[in-house]
Amino acid sequence: MSTLEVALPTGPATISVDATEGSRDDVVLIAHGAGAGKDHPFLRGFAAALGERGYSTVRFNFPYVEQGRRMPGPAAHATATWRAVVAAARAAHPAARIWATGKSYGGRMASLAVADGLVVDGLVYLGYPLHPPGRPDRPRIEHLPAIAVPQLFVEGTTDPFIQPLSQFEEAVASCQDARVHWIDGGGHSFEVKGRKRPAEEVGASLAPVVDDFLDTIRG
Repeated sequence: MSTLEVALPTGPATISVDATEGSRDDVVLIAHGAGAGKDHPFLRGFAAALGERGYSTVRFNFPYVEQGRRMPGPAAHATATWRAVVAAARAAHPAARIWATGKSYGGRMASLAVADGLVVDGLVYLGYPLHPPGRPDRPRIEHLPAIAVPQLFVEGTTDPFIQPLSQFEEAVASCQDARVHWIDGGGHSFEVKGRKRPAEEVGASLAPVVDDFLDTIRG
């Protein structure tokens, strides 16, 4: 584990980072959801499975986690963190493709940063939080049409954050270049009723989906 300094609007902050080196010219950056840090078993399993496929991976915490808070800070802090992590990845791997991925909140924060000019090769959302559960009147979609790079939404069909599904499908249709991979019966963390699996195994199971998407983009 290492650390990285992030220039926040309120001053510098230090975050924890876990990086692995792979054989490909591809670095997958992995952000956590709102309720868990970078060491959640789901993310560890996802990163390990990508590593087995030759990807370099970077898991990192947002500043609020480092500060011991349970609730996310301002979006500007999260997007500043994404910029710092991408810059560090480019410095360490100047010839590599950089892919931004994130569970729920982490993916949405990546999309905000990219819509605001952050340059990556593609975005992957592991359960995009279209709106708070039960609040389809509060969609988080205004910035999505501004994103030009390819986007993959990995979504569970029963996820309460994207119901009704018709609203989610309309949001995806508004994007310039986006596709969806559905996990049939999956919830927000891709849990499937009647099929209990460790979170690490669930995360690992999504690596082939992401690998196929990145392969398509690479051509």
